[in-house]
Amino acid sequence: MLKISMIISAALLAVVALTVAANETVMVGRFSVGDLTDWQNKSFQGETRYRFDGRTGRQALLAESQGTASGLYREIKIDLSRTPWLNWSWRVDRVLNGVDERTKAGDDYPARVYVVVSGGTAFWKIRSLVYVWSSHQPVGSIWHNAYTSNARVMALQSGMKNAGHWVSEKRNIRIDFQQLFGDEIDSIDVVALMTDTDNSGQSALAWYGDLYFTAQ
Repeated sequence: MLKISMIISAALLAVVALTVAANETVMVGRFSVGDLTDWQNKSFQGETRYRFDGRTGRQALLAESQGTASGLYREIKIDLSRTPWLNWSWRVDRVLNGVDERTKAGDDYPARVYVVVSGGTAFWKIRSLVYVWSSHQPVGSIWHNAYTSNARVMALQSGMKNAGHWVSEKRNIRIDFQQLFGDEIDSIDVVALMTDTDNSGQSALAWYGDLYFTAQ
């Protein structure tokens, strides 16, 4: 009888462990509560202004670019074998006019979210997967970043169709990385976001909601 009880207890513990794993969440950006802890700024051309804002009816991180290009990034190791799904929401008020995002002259986006795999000391092995709100490329299109072959770009939203509205996104990073780079990865090292208009000299407003990884 004792053995049976022990087996039942072990089975119940296993079920609890599986439930916890299935519900596991790793928060990366707590923008809804005005928290930028561990996020750092990286400037490329001037300073895109990032601040908390509630004008859309919810607290979020507002990015305002006036011919500028700077982003925010957080160094955080994410175990993709446990939490492969990246979740976030975003909103833009408009897209950019007359830009070809596949070229250096048109490499501007009202909103983009990155995941980065570090190359360690071999900096040339750094690889970035970039999800963008494209101004003109069709949803689902994929291309190499104009400045580096180590970055792949995927358009999740395009044009004005959903502009002015919050849109939720959910991507399996392992699957997307395999599709775009042909490699299987177990972890990522950095999450970043950027709103930039330095090449076109235009302006853009974008809002970013919380970013977090989940098991499913």
